[in-house]
Amino acid sequence: MSDPFVVVGADAAGLSAASKFRREAPDREVVVFEKGRWISYAYCGTPYFIEGRIERMSDLLSLSPSEVDERGIDLRRGHEVVAVDPAGKTVTVEPADGDAFEQSYGDLLVATGGRASTGPFDVRGVDGAFTLHNMDAAAAIDAYIAEPDAYDPDRADVSAVDRERVERNAAMPAPETAAIVGGGYVGVEMAEALSGRDLDVHVFQRSDHLIPPFGEAVGERVEAELVDEGVTVHTGSPVKGLVGDDRIEAVAFDGETFPVDMAVVGVGIRPNTELLEGTGVELGEGGAISTDEHGRTSLPDVYAAGDCATARHAVTGEPAWIPLGLTANRAGRAIGATVAGDPSPVGDVAGTAVVKAFDMEAGRVGLVEAEAAREAGFDPVRETVTAGSRSGYYPGAAPTDVTLVADRDTGRLIGGSIVGPDRAAIRIDTLATALEADMTVPEVERLDLAYAPPFSPVWDPVLVAAKVLNGKLDGE
Repeated sequence: MSDPFVVVGADAAGLSAASKFRREAPDREVVVFEKGRWISYAYCGTPYFIEGRIERMSDLLSLSPSEVDERGIDLRRGHEVVAVDPAGKTVTVEPADGDAFEQSYGDLLVATGGRASTGPFDVRGVDGAFTLHNMDAAAAIDAYIAEPDAYDPDRADVSAVDRERVERNAAMPAPETAAIVGGGYVGVEMAEALSGRDLDVHVFQRSDHLIPPFGEAVGERVEAELVDEGVTVHTGSPVKGLVGDDRIEAVAFDGETFPVDMAVVGVGIRPNTELLEGTGVELGEGGAISTDEHGRTSLPDVYAAGDCATARHAVTGEPAWIPLGLTANRAGRAIGATVAGDPSPVGDVAGTAVVKAFDMEAGRVGLVEAEAAREAGFDPVRETVTAGSRSGYYPGAAPTDVTLVADRDTGRLIGGSIVGPDRAAIRIDTLATALEADMTVPEVERLDLAYAPPFSPVWDPVLVAAKVLNGKLDGE
């Protein structure tokens, strides 16, 4: 029997690959090493757990260790892979409770994910200062917010949780004022979550509008929604540092300090690629591991997927690093099939993303900002329109802003964003499909989208935007 398929990392990409491989190649062994205790969890759901919309942390788990075992996967938690020898086709593994050993592989998947980037803000050892990129952080934040005599320890009801960290935070005085450093996905979602827990929330954003990848039109409406809900938004206000030795006391910005007793730093993530240092592996955008259309790296029989790997951009055709959940799951599944003998492309990425801010929904795809489009070699033409989400006479209709970006020379749609309070986010899937199909703006305008008063006006907002942008292209 050939050497096993070895997977490093037991979350979205890793377990998707192992599960698909096991189904397709039941006679071949698959071993998954995970350095921690958590596996297969829904990181994107953590803000809603902190807010209290989700009652138990176990609700965020996709697979339990016993379910992984039932699939015939050799899962070894508490086993950190610390080195890869591509020539010898082995990995060095350090168990948490034993001696290091070498494991041979026939094929290797590196699915080590990413980690929160803190920039100049060191949250280690400072009570009340957090990043949010794993379940233990979510459990600690949830405990820290609660009044010491009111915390329900059953909320963090998973054996993998860092119980000592949870209990320590639960014993601290509950905060009243929170600073969120960074107005991206994490910042916006955490603003709603902490506001829902009755904190006075302040969001500090370096640039002039929130969630920059979504474009200015979306940023403005999201900011207005946060303000309407009682959140204070400080745009154009880069935070210089966190103040406090043992516990957070303030954030420093614009030459002054603002007192807080809680801070969440959400300024981005970094790919975990240290495992392959010294192997000569090729790195790409964002310092992530370069991969081809099947997830292969530059090392023989070594694959990479998820937040640590690149993928091809659907609009530019160039390598891109866009760490999102579907990308990881889809790539892992494809690699599992490929290693099992059925070559399957991991698929292109377009940065399709959605975010919720109280009652406001937003979505984006492709190249939204003109600067990014120009850097990719396009001559961007953009238009933003406001249209109703349903027939105007039907209850619930609401203004929906749609921004479309096209290439002037070809008329090809290259990006777009949508924002509004009534099912705006799901409409981004229409634009994502159009981008994948390399559709032009006139072709988007001619799409036969569904119409019924409870769901959409005769002219869906996407069609209205395409019609206006097409007119602009024709007139130039």
